[in-house]
Amino acid sequence: MADQSADGSGITFTAFVLSLATTAAVHFGDIADPGTGKPGDANLVAAAQMIEIITMLQEKTQGNLSEPETQLVDDLLYELRMRYVEAQQGEKRIIEP
Repeated sequence: MADQSADGSGITFTAFVLSLATTAAVHFGDIADPGTGKPGDANLVAAAQMIEIITMLQEKTQGNLSEPETQLVDDLLYELRMRYVEAQQGEKRIIEP
């Protein structure tokens, strides 16, 4: 089920979680905003909200994910939380354009 959605829509849990993580990276200012093509200023409140959403998904899906999906969520949350701490300390980017 990790490779295809159950209803054939093309969106998978993995793709959804990765899209949330990408949105967090945009809010950190690490990657370009898809709308403008340019990295924006950091918005730590919005980045934290994306982390909270992924955390909520982790809690609500506990026991219902495949091992690769569980590992992906765990790894993403670790990386995003570390990036949040770095951003609070004034670190600029984890991904250099």
